[in-house]
Amino acid sequence: MFKTICFKIICAVLLSGLWLGPGNTSALAADVELAKDSTLEGIMQRGELRIGVEAGYMPFEMIDKRSGLRQKEIRHGGVRRKGRKLSLIGFDIDIGIEMAKALGVKPVFVDTLWPSIIPALNLGRFDIIFGGMSVTESRKQKVDFAEPFMTVGQTVLLNAKHKAAVKSYRDLNDPKYIVVSKPGTTGEEAVKKMIPRATYKTVDTEIAGAMRVLEGTADAFVYDLPFNAVFTAMHQSEQLVFLDKPFTKEPIAWAIRRNDPDFLKFLNDFLSKIKSDGSFDEIYNKWFKSSDWFPYVR
Repeated sequence: MFKTICFKIICAVLLSGLWLGPGNTSALAADVELAKDSTLEGIMQRGELRIGVEAGYMPFEMIDKRSGLRQKEIRHGGVRRKGRKLSLIGFDIDIGIEMAKALGVKPVFVDTLWPSIIPALNLGRFDIIFGGMSVTESRKQKVDFAEPFMTVGQTVLLNAKHKAAVKSYRDLNDPKYIVVSKPGTTGEEAVKKMIPRATYKTVDTEIAGAMRVLEGTADAFVYDLPFNAVFTAMHQSEQLVFLDKPFTKEPIAWAIRRNDPDFLKFLNDFLSKIKSDGSFDEIYNKWFKSSDWFPYVR
Protein backbone atom coordinates (compact mmCIF):
# COMPACT_ATOMS: atom_id res chain seq x y z
CA MET A 1 0.00 0.00 0.00
CA PHE A 2 2.80 2.42 0.92
CA LYS A 3 4.50 1.73 -2.44
CA THR A 4 1.29 2.48 -4.37
CA ILE A 5 0.70 5.76 -2.53
CA CYS A 6 4.30 6.85 -3.12
CA PHE A 7 4.03 5.96 -6.80
CA LYS A 8 0.91 8.08 -7.25
CA ILE A 9 2.63 11.05 -5.67
CA ILE A 10 5.65 10.60 -7.96
CA CYS A 11 3.38 10.44 -11.02
CA ALA A 12 1.49 13.52 -9.94
CA VAL A 13 4.53 15.69 -9.27
CA LEU A 14 7.57 14.41 -11.15
CA LEU A 15 6.08 12.90 -14.31
CA SER A 16 3.85 15.93 -14.84
CA GLY A 17 7.00 18.05 -14.96
CA LEU A 18 5.42 20.58 -12.58
CA TRP A 19 5.89 21.41 -8.92
CA LEU A 20 2.37 22.00 -7.59
CA GLY A 21 2.11 24.40 -4.69
CA PRO A 22 -0.56 24.60 -1.96
CA GLY A 23 -2.94 26.50 -4.24
CA ASN A 24 -3.09 23.67 -6.78
CA THR A 25 -4.79 20.93 -4.77
CA SER A 26 -7.42 20.19 -7.42
CA ALA A 27 -4.76 19.86 -10.14
CA LEU A 28 -2.81 17.46 -7.94
CA ALA A 29 -5.92 15.35 -7.35
CA ALA A 30 -6.61 15.23 -11.10
CA ASP A 31 -3.06 14.05 -11.81
CA VAL A 32 -3.29 11.33 -9.16
CA GLU A 33 -6.53 10.07 -10.71
CA LEU A 34 -4.88 10.02 -14.14
CA ALA A 35 -1.90 8.12 -12.78
CA LYS A 36 -4.24 5.50 -11.34
CA ASP A 37 -4.95 4.18 -14.85
CA SER A 38 -1.39 4.47 -16.15
CA THR A 39 0.65 1.46 -17.18
CA LEU A 40 3.30 2.84 -14.85
CA GLU A 41 1.23 1.95 -11.79
CA GLY A 42 0.94 -1.66 -12.89
CA ILE A 43 4.68 -1.79 -13.54
CA MET A 44 5.46 -0.49 -10.08
CA GLN A 45 2.99 -2.78 -8.35
CA ARG A 46 4.34 -5.86 -10.15
CA GLY A 47 7.95 -4.79 -9.79
CA GLU A 48 8.42 -5.72 -13.47
CA LEU A 49 8.63 -3.88 -16.78
CA ARG A 50 7.34 -6.33 -19.41
CA ILE A 51 8.82 -5.65 -22.84
CA GLY A 52 7.50 -7.19 -26.06
CA VAL A 53 10.19 -8.23 -28.58
CA GLU A 54 10.76 -10.82 -31.28
CA ALA A 55 14.08 -12.58 -30.84
CA GLY A 56 16.19 -12.82 -33.98
CA TYR A 57 16.17 -9.20 -35.17
CA MET A 58 19.87 -8.34 -35.28
CA PRO A 59 21.27 -6.37 -33.56
CA PHE A 60 18.19 -5.41 -31.51
CA GLU A 61 17.31 -8.70 -29.78
CA MET A 62 19.03 -12.02 -30.34
CA ILE A 63 19.24 -15.39 -28.67
CA ASP A 64 22.58 -15.92 -26.98
CA LYS A 65 23.73 -19.31 -28.22
CA ARG A 66 25.77 -19.70 -25.03
CA SER A 67 22.42 -20.37 -23.31
CA GLY A 68 22.20 -23.68 -25.18
CA LEU A 69 19.02 -22.75 -27.08
CA ARG A 70 18.88 -22.56 -30.85
CA GLN A 71 16.48 -20.12 -32.42
CA LYS A 72 15.02 -22.71 -34.78
CA GLU A 73 14.19 -24.98 -31.84
CA ILE A 74 12.02 -22.38 -30.11
CA ARG A 75 8.44 -22.13 -31.29
CA HIS A 76 6.67 -18.87 -32.00
CA GLY A 77 3.08 -18.89 -30.88
CA GLY A 78 1.94 -15.31 -30.40
CA VAL A 79 3.71 -15.15 -27.05
CA ARG A 80 6.36 -17.67 -26.03
CA ARG A 81 4.99 -20.48 -23.93
CA LYS A 82 5.61 -20.20 -20.21
CA GLY A 83 8.44 -22.20 -18.74
CA ARG A 84 10.81 -21.62 -21.64
CA LYS A 85 13.65 -19.33 -20.56
CA LEU A 86 15.55 -17.36 -23.18
CA SER A 87 18.91 -15.73 -22.77
CA LEU A 88 18.72 -12.61 -24.93
CA ILE A 89 21.34 -10.06 -25.91
CA GLY A 90 21.25 -6.97 -28.10
CA PHE A 91 20.63 -3.24 -28.31
CA ASP A 92 17.03 -3.46 -27.09
CA ILE A 93 17.99 -5.73 -24.22
CA ASP A 94 20.54 -3.25 -22.89
CA ILE A 95 18.12 -0.34 -23.34
CA GLY A 96 15.38 -2.31 -21.58
CA ILE A 97 17.67 -3.03 -18.66
CA GLU A 98 18.44 0.68 -18.32
CA MET A 99 14.75 1.60 -18.58
CA ALA A 100 13.79 -0.88 -15.88
CA LYS A 101 16.64 0.38 -13.71
CA ALA A 102 15.28 3.93 -14.04
CA LEU A 103 11.93 2.66 -12.73
CA GLY A 104 13.50 0.55 -10.00
CA VAL A 105 11.97 -2.67 -11.34
CA LYS A 106 13.03 -5.88 -13.08
CA PRO A 107 13.00 -6.12 -16.92
CA VAL A 108 11.09 -9.07 -18.40
CA PHE A 109 11.37 -9.67 -22.16
CA VAL A 110 8.36 -11.38 -23.74
CA ASP A 111 9.28 -12.99 -27.07
CA THR A 112 6.34 -12.57 -29.43
CA LEU A 113 5.52 -13.33 -33.06
CA TRP A 114 5.80 -9.97 -34.85
CA PRO A 115 2.42 -9.92 -36.69
CA SER A 116 0.67 -10.41 -33.33
CA ILE A 117 2.80 -8.04 -31.28
CA ILE A 118 0.40 -5.05 -31.34
CA PRO A 119 -2.67 -7.16 -30.44
CA ALA A 120 -0.63 -8.78 -27.64
CA LEU A 121 0.30 -5.32 -26.30
CA ASN A 122 -3.32 -4.19 -26.35
CA LEU A 123 -4.39 -7.38 -24.57
CA GLY A 124 -2.01 -6.46 -21.74
CA ARG A 125 0.50 -9.26 -22.22
CA PHE A 126 3.30 -6.74 -21.86
CA ASP A 127 3.70 -3.01 -21.22
CA ILE A 128 5.68 -1.76 -24.20
CA ILE A 129 6.89 -2.86 -27.64
CA PHE A 130 10.57 -2.64 -28.49
CA GLY A 131 11.79 -4.65 -31.50
CA GLY A 132 12.80 -1.74 -33.75
CA MET A 133 9.20 -0.84 -34.60
CA SER A 134 8.87 1.71 -37.40
CA VAL A 135 6.38 4.52 -36.86
CA THR A 136 3.66 4.29 -39.53
CA GLU A 137 0.28 5.93 -39.92
CA SER A 138 -1.54 2.60 -39.76
CA ARG A 139 0.20 1.66 -36.51
CA LYS A 140 -0.62 5.07 -35.01
CA GLN A 141 -4.27 4.06 -35.18
CA LYS A 142 -3.58 1.18 -32.79
CA VAL A 143 -0.77 2.35 -30.48
CA ASP A 144 0.95 5.51 -29.28
CA PHE A 145 4.65 6.06 -29.99
CA ALA A 146 7.31 7.74 -27.90
CA GLU A 147 9.72 10.09 -29.65
CA PRO A 148 11.82 8.20 -32.27
CA PHE A 149 15.27 7.15 -31.11
CA MET A 150 16.72 6.46 -34.57
CA THR A 151 15.83 6.43 -38.26
CA VAL A 152 16.39 3.47 -40.59
CA GLY A 153 15.18 2.41 -44.01
CA GLN A 154 14.62 -0.60 -46.25
CA THR A 155 17.56 -2.11 -48.13
CA VAL A 156 18.12 -5.13 -50.37
CA LEU A 157 20.15 -8.30 -49.98
CA LEU A 158 20.63 -9.62 -53.50
CA ASN A 159 21.85 -12.94 -54.80
CA ALA A 160 25.05 -12.19 -56.72
CA LYS A 161 23.83 -13.87 -59.91
CA HIS A 162 21.72 -10.73 -60.49
CA LYS A 163 24.36 -8.10 -59.69
CA ALA A 164 24.77 -7.06 -63.33
CA ALA A 165 21.03 -6.57 -63.90
CA VAL A 166 19.89 -5.27 -60.49
CA LYS A 167 21.44 -2.03 -59.32
CA SER A 168 18.58 -0.82 -57.11
CA TYR A 169 15.28 -2.01 -55.68
CA ARG A 170 13.47 -0.63 -58.75
CA ASP A 171 15.11 -3.24 -60.97
CA LEU A 172 13.36 -5.98 -58.96
CA ASN A 173 9.92 -4.85 -60.11
CA ASP A 174 9.47 -7.81 -62.42
CA PRO A 175 7.63 -11.14 -61.89
CA LYS A 176 10.80 -13.07 -62.75
CA TYR A 177 12.35 -12.02 -59.43
CA ILE A 178 11.40 -13.80 -56.21
CA VAL A 179 11.55 -11.21 -53.44
CA VAL A 180 11.07 -12.22 -49.80
CA SER A 181 10.33 -10.36 -46.57
CA LYS A 182 8.57 -10.95 -43.28
CA PRO A 183 4.81 -10.44 -42.83
CA GLY A 184 3.63 -7.50 -40.75
CA THR A 185 6.80 -5.50 -41.38
CA THR A 186 7.61 -2.33 -43.27
CA GLY A 187 9.78 -4.55 -45.49
CA GLU A 188 6.64 -6.30 -46.69
CA GLU A 189 4.87 -2.95 -47.11
CA ALA A 190 7.76 -1.62 -49.21
CA VAL A 191 7.72 -4.64 -51.53
CA LYS A 192 3.97 -4.47 -52.08
CA LYS A 193 3.92 -0.72 -52.60
CA MET A 194 7.20 0.01 -54.40
CA ILE A 195 7.93 -3.16 -56.40
CA PRO A 196 4.44 -4.68 -56.75
CA ARG A 197 5.21 -6.68 -59.88
CA ALA A 198 7.89 -8.77 -58.17
CA THR A 199 6.93 -12.30 -57.12
CA TYR A 200 6.57 -11.83 -53.39
CA LYS A 201 7.03 -14.63 -50.84
CA THR A 202 6.91 -14.44 -47.05
CA VAL A 203 9.36 -15.93 -44.56
CA ASP A 204 8.89 -16.60 -40.85
CA THR A 205 12.09 -14.90 -39.67
CA GLU A 206 14.67 -12.38 -40.84
CA ILE A 207 17.35 -15.05 -40.80
CA ALA A 208 15.25 -17.34 -42.99
CA GLY A 209 14.76 -14.58 -45.57
CA ALA A 210 18.40 -13.63 -45.76
CA MET A 211 19.49 -17.26 -45.92
CA ARG A 212 17.15 -17.93 -48.86
CA VAL A 213 19.02 -15.26 -50.83
CA LEU A 214 22.39 -16.61 -49.76
CA GLU A 215 21.38 -20.14 -50.76
CA GLY A 216 19.84 -19.00 -54.07
CA THR A 217 16.21 -20.01 -53.41
CA ALA A 218 15.17 -16.34 -53.51
CA ASP A 219 16.55 -13.49 -55.56
CA ALA A 220 16.29 -10.69 -53.00
CA PHE A 221 15.41 -9.99 -49.39
CA VAL A 222 13.98 -6.57 -48.52
CA TYR A 223 14.48 -5.54 -44.91
CA ASP A 224 15.77 -2.90 -42.51
CA LEU A 225 19.28 -1.54 -42.95
CA PRO A 226 20.63 -2.63 -39.52
CA PHE A 227 19.68 -6.28 -39.95
CA ASN A 228 20.91 -6.54 -43.54
CA ALA A 229 24.18 -4.81 -42.69
CA VAL A 230 24.86 -7.16 -39.78
CA PHE A 231 23.89 -10.27 -41.76
CA THR A 232 26.24 -9.25 -44.58
CA ALA A 233 29.09 -8.75 -42.12
CA MET A 234 28.45 -12.11 -40.45
CA HIS A 235 27.99 -14.10 -43.69
CA GLN A 236 30.59 -12.73 -46.04
CA SER A 237 30.14 -14.50 -49.34
CA GLU A 238 30.62 -13.90 -53.03
CA GLN A 239 27.01 -15.07 -53.45
CA LEU A 240 25.64 -12.07 -51.56
CA VAL A 241 25.39 -8.44 -52.65
CA PHE A 242 24.20 -5.76 -50.22
CA LEU A 243 22.43 -2.81 -51.85
CA ASP A 244 22.95 -0.67 -48.79
CA LYS A 245 21.34 2.62 -49.81
CA PRO A 246 17.97 2.81 -47.99
CA PHE A 247 15.04 3.51 -50.28
CA THR A 248 12.63 4.40 -47.45
CA LYS A 249 13.01 6.60 -44.38
CA GLU A 250 11.50 5.13 -41.21
CA PRO A 251 11.68 6.54 -37.68
CA ILE A 252 11.86 3.85 -34.97
CA ALA A 253 10.23 4.27 -31.57
CA TRP A 254 8.80 2.43 -28.56
CA ALA A 255 5.07 1.70 -28.76
CA ILE A 256 2.57 1.64 -25.89
CA ARG A 257 -1.17 1.35 -25.46
CA ARG A 258 -3.04 4.48 -26.48
CA ASN A 259 -4.05 7.33 -24.16
CA ASP A 260 -1.43 6.87 -21.45
CA PRO A 261 0.21 10.31 -21.10
CA ASP A 262 2.09 9.47 -17.89
CA PHE A 263 3.91 6.52 -19.44
CA LEU A 264 4.57 8.46 -22.64
CA LYS A 265 6.09 11.32 -20.66
CA PHE A 266 8.32 8.96 -18.72
CA LEU A 267 9.56 7.35 -21.96
CA ASN A 268 10.35 10.67 -23.63
CA ASP A 269 12.14 11.94 -20.52
CA PHE A 270 14.07 8.68 -20.24
CA LEU A 271 15.15 8.88 -23.89
CA SER A 272 16.26 12.48 -23.45
CA LYS A 273 18.30 11.51 -20.39
CA ILE A 274 20.15 8.56 -21.92
CA LYS A 275 20.90 10.59 -25.05
CA SER A 276 22.27 13.50 -23.02
CA ASP A 277 24.37 11.48 -20.57
CA GLY A 278 26.02 9.31 -23.25
CA SER A 279 24.34 6.02 -22.28
CA PHE A 280 22.50 5.72 -25.58
CA ASP A 281 25.64 6.25 -27.66
CA GLU A 282 27.55 3.72 -25.58
CA ILE A 283 24.91 1.04 -26.13
CA TYR A 284 24.51 1.98 -29.82
CA ASN A 285 28.25 1.70 -30.46
CA LYS A 286 28.39 -1.66 -28.68
CA TRP A 287 25.80 -3.25 -30.99
CA PHE A 288 25.92 -1.24 -34.22
CA LYS A 289 29.61 -0.38 -34.55
CA SER A 290 31.31 -3.37 -32.94
CA SER A 291 31.50 -6.97 -34.12
CA ASP A 292 32.60 -8.40 -30.75
CA TRP A 293 29.20 -10.00 -30.23
CA PHE A 294 29.07 -11.85 -33.57
CA PRO A 295 30.33 -15.22 -32.21
CA TYR A 296 27.56 -15.39 -29.61
CA VAL A 297 24.46 -15.32 -31.84
CA ARG A 298 23.03 -17.39 -34.69
